[in-house]
Amino acid sequence: MKGNGKHHLTPEGLENLKRELNKLKNEDRKRVIESLKEARAQGDLSENADYDAARDEQARLEGRIKELEEIIKNSIIIDSSTAGLNSNLGKLITVEFQNGTKRTFELVGSLESNPLGDKISNESPLGSALLHAKQGEDVIVKTDTGAEFVVKVLEINDKESTRRTIYEICSKIRSRISPSYFRIKKI
Repeated sequence: MKGNGKHHLTPEGLENLKRELNKLKNEDRKRVIESLKEARAQGDLSENADYDAARDEQARLEGRIKELEEIIKNSIIIDSSTAGLNSNLGKLITVEFQNGTKRTFELVGSLESNPLGDKISNESPLGSALLHAKQGEDVIVKTDTGAEFVVKVLEINDKESTRRTIYEICSKIRSRISPSYFRIKKI
């Protein structure tokens, strides 16, 4: 999130947050309320560990619900095809590191970042360096410790065109395979 209070999210990221919010409100909240009822039924609440645990869970749950509602309300959707010519937000970027390693990352807002899942935040050192990079360019990445390294931008694609390309390749492969290959044989 930048200083303007807005959260950059991809359409998938927004949908994931809405799903989580729905689950918290419609499933988890009911479960916690039931736990509170059961704990109250045990009698004296002053020394009831189950009741204290259920209250703590309820506070955590309600805090997360409030947080998600605020994020969703203040979100800016990143659409890689319309993000603008100067921004790589929401795009897939293939880079080559100085040691020759090649990696493809999706550049996302900080709420969606998952470096192990190849989703890097536009606020991270690498993401910040790639935010306005162009294909074929060498960019300098400055880490929080002051160290610097260079990565070469090999390719920049929006996710939708990548999906279309994959779909087209799969369709071509499917059209070359005999239809009998897909038939299920009865036993």
